Amino acid sequence: MPADSIGLYTPRHDRDEKSMYPSPMLTINYANCLSARVGSHGLDSDHLDPAGDLARGVASLTQKLASTRGTGWERWRELARGEMRKAHVPAIKELVATHKPSASNLVVLGIGGSALGNIALHSALRPPTWNLLSDEQRGGPRLFVLDNVDPVNVGAVLDFCKHNGGYDRTIFNVISKSGETAETASQFMIIRDLLKRELGDGYARNIVAITDPEKGTMRQICDAEGFVTLPVPEGVGGRFSVLSPVGLFSAAMCGIDIDALLEGANAMDERCSNEELAKNPAAMLAALLVELGTKKGKPNHVLMPYANSLYLLADWYRQLWAESLGKQKDLSGEEVFAGFTPIKALGTTDQHSQVQLYREGPNDKVLGLIEVEDFGTDKGAIPSGLGVENLNYLEGKTLEELMNAEKRATEFALNESHRPNFTIRFPRVDAHHVGEFIMLWQIATSYAGLMLNIDAYDQPAVELGKRATFGLMGRAGFEEFKTKVDEGLAETEHQL
Repeated sequence: MPADSIGLYTPRHDRDEKSMYPSPMLTINYANCLSARVGSHGLDSDHLDPAGDLARGVASLTQKLASTRGTGWERWRELARGEMRKAHVPAIKELVATHKPSASNLVVLGIGGSALGNIALHSALRPPTWNLLSDEQRGGPRLFVLDNVDPVNVGAVLDFCKHNGGYDRTIFNVISKSGETAETASQFMIIRDLLKRELGDGYARNIVAITDPEKGTMRQICDAEGFVTLPVPEGVGGRFSVLSPVGLFSAAMCGIDIDALLEGANAMDERCSNEELAKNPAAMLAALLVELGTKKGKPNHVLMPYANSLYLLADWYRQLWAESLGKQKDLSGEEVFAGFTPIKALGTTDQHSQVQLYREGPNDKVLGLIEVEDFGTDKGAIPSGLGVENLNYLEGKTLEELMNAEKRATEFALNESHRPNFTIRFPRVDAHHVGEFIMLWQIATSYAGLMLNIDAYDQPAVELGKRATFGLMGRAGFEEFKTKVDEGLAETEHQL
């Protein structure tokens, strides 16, 4: 394996074929982040020397993460293995066995970390036409995730469910640890009222809540109304919750192999426990992005999958990277205004809309390209016989060949413009490798937080907007925020 690439092989159990075979793992090729490829905009290879300061510092961070894993807000690190996995997976499967046979629709009510992971898993691991298939073809419910309170969107989904399967064949999965998030609470209140009117006394069987197992407003509601529940585990924040019941229930309902997903995550976790920088994918990814971001003027981090199925994983990554690392103060209370701006793009689509900026605009970005070796589909070669000389080069090639040629061409073009970039390579898009990808970025985020000396698990800037919303909507105890908003946004002459 080249020195500028991290990758191993591990056994993987394929539950479709019931056999054991070696499965190539994700690899990261970061040669294009080095000065040998992109000049002064990259890192010197000596900077990554195993005996150097950076590598020694990373080793100490790995030891620190090993000592704190499974505690505080790092309990998410245990989701893919051990007691947490044993506690969650059987309960999820039991609930799926009850609801899946009679469900035509599954509607998830959630926002942020309670929605983005669900959407990403579904997009990556279900066909793009999933919701267009019949119940028999799908073998699981259609999935709708109401991750916003746009009334047109909410109304359209509810109307569709009414006329396609009906509310009696629709499961509403409300995800809220506290039950007080305004967006999710409002959706839930509307749907609860709707189900009571449409289904009568038995309406509770169509609601599955994922919430705090012991306390909070939603817990009280669930206990009072008899809703079946799954837990939001203690110490697992929203953006780190996709491998908990928060993401696994909807995935399992739609036929995604959650065991393979967790196996992939656990395999990546094991690799990312290695103290050697060159053998730890998450540590290397964090080190490259933090070093390029803070010392080479590259605070904008693009993630550009060359596969439509992986595009919405970039949405999930954006929340993880932005909300975890964007902090005004460091752990000592000093103002640092830390963080990087995550950007999503799609290959090849955005070669025709964004790459012009990436190559000739400000050299302030690191671009992460995602390549898929095997798309798992064979639609045959591009036909010959059109008789147009300028298109002869396409004849006999496949769309898979064209997609990966486009990716390599973009990589080359970025290098020519001295734009640092790296490639995450999926051998194929399946549950195991998606699990690897999720754990890779979660652990990389933990490393990056330590490198920046900030708390990667809080989000104080989000709270002011929540309080202002409470005030504007008339919640008792938050009147002062309504006054502040009204005064701060008072109309002035500065409008057209």
